[in-house]
Amino acid sequence: MGWWPIIAAVLAVLAVVYYRATRNFDFFKKRGIPYAKPIPFLGSMWEVFFQRLSFAEGVEKLYNLDPESKYIGFFEFGRPILVIRDLDLIKSITVKNFDHFPNHRMAFDPDLEPLFSKNLFSLCDERWKEVRNMLTPAFTSSKMKSMFVLMRDCAKKYGDYFASLPADQSTLELKDAFTKYTNDVIATCAFGIDVNSMKNPANTFYVYGRETTNFGGRVQALRFFAARMSPLLCRLFGIRLIRQKIVDFFKELVVSTMKARDENGIVRPDMLQLIMDTRGKLGPGKELSVDDIVAQAFVFFFGGFESTATLMCFAAYEAGINDQVQKRLQEEIDQVLEDCKGQVTYEAINGMKYLEAVILESLRMYPAIVGSDRVCAKPFELPPRVPGAKPYVVQRDDNVWIPIYGIQHDPQYYPEPKKFNPDRFYDDPKQMVNSLSFLSFGVGPRMCIGNRFALLEAKVLLFFVFAKCDLTPCAKSSIPLKLDRKGFAMIPENGFWLKIQPRIAKKAEPKELIEKISDGHPDN
Repeated sequence: MGWWPIIAAVLAVLAVVYYRATRNFDFFKKRGIPYAKPIPFLGSMWEVFFQRLSFAEGVEKLYNLDPESKYIGFFEFGRPILVIRDLDLIKSITVKNFDHFPNHRMAFDPDLEPLFSKNLFSLCDERWKEVRNMLTPAFTSSKMKSMFVLMRDCAKKYGDYFASLPADQSTLELKDAFTKYTNDVIATCAFGIDVNSMKNPANTFYVYGRETTNFGGRVQALRFFAARMSPLLCRLFGIRLIRQKIVDFFKELVVSTMKARDENGIVRPDMLQLIMDTRGKLGPGKELSVDDIVAQAFVFFFGGFESTATLMCFAAYEAGINDQVQKRLQEEIDQVLEDCKGQVTYEAINGMKYLEAVILESLRMYPAIVGSDRVCAKPFELPPRVPGAKPYVVQRDDNVWIPIYGIQHDPQYYPEPKKFNPDRFYDDPKQMVNSLSFLSFGVGPRMCIGNRFALLEAKVLLFFVFAKCDLTPCAKSSIPLKLDRKGFAMIPENGFWLKIQPRIAKKAEPKELIEKISDGHPDN
């Protein structure tokens, strides 16, 4: 038969594949919308895949493509996506017209990825509303106050640990240590179990947590995109984000904990308890299955384990390399210790303006999620992108993106955006956080349900670390930080290296108070 028919068949297949990969590349051109030029198979973000830019820098480049346009386009592989740049338009989409854009684009296979497909972030429409309403009471002020006691006890241990490091071990990469803290806090606040990951870093809860939340590498990031965009392909090739052994571990943990509590009448102030208390109250067809409960507990773990640890690392690192920031933060901590006579309360922590400002500025500069998405549920007309242009109608199932990192690094909203300046949030943090230029926790009804928990968790650890320790640059410190280009996570290129030493207090009173920080419950 010869080789020519085989070669022709291969070329024909390649031509079909190429056509399918590029058939939408004239989508925005036809509609008169500026867009980032794509390449076949990789789309507009090819520079990120080739590690020429970090994922955050890629989003920022998209955002700055046409500063005069309310929206621009780009291609996620071959899929056209509209990037919304205008703040009023973002509010219109995410708040005023939420019924047109109620969901994220998630298509995880429930058989392959039950922990992802059934959790609050992935749920859609009425089921999302039901579960969101059920979980919301877990994050009220009274619940946060109860969880604060658990956090404080854990954070104090970590502060003591850092202050007691011998001189030859005082140069530390913060990420590993801070991730152990978030692991321990979530273990007790969500699952009701006590682990000490600093003393026992091989505990299963921590080891599996690191594996399931590690999206810093390219392979795991590509697995995530594959699971999200092509469940059928993943099923065909057995591609999974989370190993079955880990799924079974979390399921067994939740089931056994619920059984023990039911049999022994145990009640704890944690999220699992709140879910247990809803049993029999949601009505026919709305009750949570065991898989549903495990998925909600897991997303709490997934959302808080890595992202909150990274937030604390950036905040501690910026304070460590900015002497005036650290000095001012420690002065505020000293004053709180003096006012509370060593007994740190929930109210005192939440009243610390500069500590909150440091954390919020860290969230602005280094948001864990650099871009958020929405899927159109019914056609919606956008205003002209610039004066004189035509309106554009977003169709059902079309995707829109909110470029969080680009907006929060726009000098129009934050002068000198690359400079770490907590004073932006000092005088009126609520006004800044509620403004549409601060999107680290999202916006509208789909805003992160655990934002108050994450902020409190970060505040408590940073309080005890800076009460007990001085953080200073070392030979491995990168100043300024450069974002890593190898994966999609918000992490620096060379890690968070600092030198940690026991703090030398300037006054006897704060030093004495630091040494006797109470383990007791806060005043009611």
